Amino acid sequence: IILFSIPLLPPCYLLTHLLFNHNPCYVIISWLQQFISNHLTVNRDGSATDATTIESEMKLNAADNGNNELEDPSLGPQLLAFVIVATFGYRATNYLVPIIKSYTLRKGISGKDMGKRGTSLEDKDVPEALGIVPGAVFLICLIFCLVGYATSHPSKLLDCNSALLSVCFMLFLGFTDDVLDWPWRYKLVLPTVASLPLLCCYTGSTSIVVPIQLRPLLMQDGALTIFGKVLCYFIVVDENADGAIVNLGLWYLLYMGMLAVFCTNAINIYAGINGLEAGQSYIIGCAVLLHNLIEIKHGSYARENHLFSAMIMLSFIGVTMALLKHNWYPASVFVGDTFCYFAGMTFAVVGILGHFSKTLLLFFIPQVINFLLSVPQLFKIVPCPRHRLPRFNAETGMMEPSTFDCKPGEYQW
Repeated sequence: IILFSIPLLPPCYLLTHLLFNHNPCYVIISWLQQFISNHLTVNRDGSATDATTIESEMKLNAADNGNNELEDPSLGPQLLAFVIVATFGYRATNYLVPIIKSYTLRKGISGKDMGKRGTSLEDKDVPEALGIVPGAVFLICLIFCLVGYATSHPSKLLDCNSALLSVCFMLFLGFTDDVLDWPWRYKLVLPTVASLPLLCCYTGSTSIVVPIQLRPLLMQDGALTIFGKVLCYFIVVDENADGAIVNLGLWYLLYMGMLAVFCTNAINIYAGINGLEAGQSYIIGCAVLLHNLIEIKHGSYARENHLFSAMIMLSFIGVTMALLKHNWYPASVFVGDTFCYFAGMTFAVVGILGHFSKTLLLFFIPQVINFLLSVPQLFKIVPCPRHRLPRFNAETGMMEPSTFDCKPGEYQW
């Protein structure tokens, strides 16, 4: 319990500060009023009032009243509603995992835990693909959250639907991979397809700030360098900013598509030890939530985007915490590729739609390091033991690195 609470303490501190400064009933009343206005209000001429018109009227009314309560409903109650849904997600996942694992065992979706060789649990079948439980519960929680969020933020409805579509697609892909064992070439292509709905509705900036040390490579004395002129064939260098800003255009969209592929597969290859997949996802989720709450608390210009990300992360942390409880050593269930793909795409969703895709990579530093160390094995430069799993030494009770046979002096570079 202490280990579980450590990553969650900083976000909980900020949540407490944001929650208890407002009346918790306000957001529920606000959602109901806006839902009725959006879907049940009919004009005198018999035509229905669309969401865009209502949102514009709300902003005008808020400006006339000298406040922004209608334009931006009370933040604390919204977060409280998301916390309540996340708590439901935790309780539901914790309740359903022991039930669903009996079904997977009955259908033969199980395996042996290689990390328990030499122990009394060596031959015990462990149910696999239990990531389907938190994934399904997460989708239910997200639908409940999106009903309220999209009602109070009609302009974000497209983002909400694209998030649901992408996560649902990867959850389906992960479960079929656990059952059918897809080749790696499909695991690289299909996440790219799943990211297309996110890229289609992305409306953020495609520009980046160039580090100070690299700016002389682009411009010197107010003029583009030779290297800067060559780059202008592919990207746009802002000469008014003296090379400090570069607009990547379609290249930035390509980066975000590759980010979705990286997030899903980075968690998948950094796995194999009880609690590692769910544990790293839980820690990254807490870090992302902390980042969102800091931006919200300090009034970031992208406050609405960070609120959207916090809504998703709260439900994700809830279901992941419940799964981690059952996947902790000695694991009674395996999360499978179902959870890895679902978790990775969830992070890609909040990074892209929350407009902090570059910051997201900072939370994946251990996964980036693991990927770089894995490149020789992934590209068959050196032999790769299956899953590269460490071996359990029953005599010492410790995990030892995996090895492969080679000739003396071979692969010493």
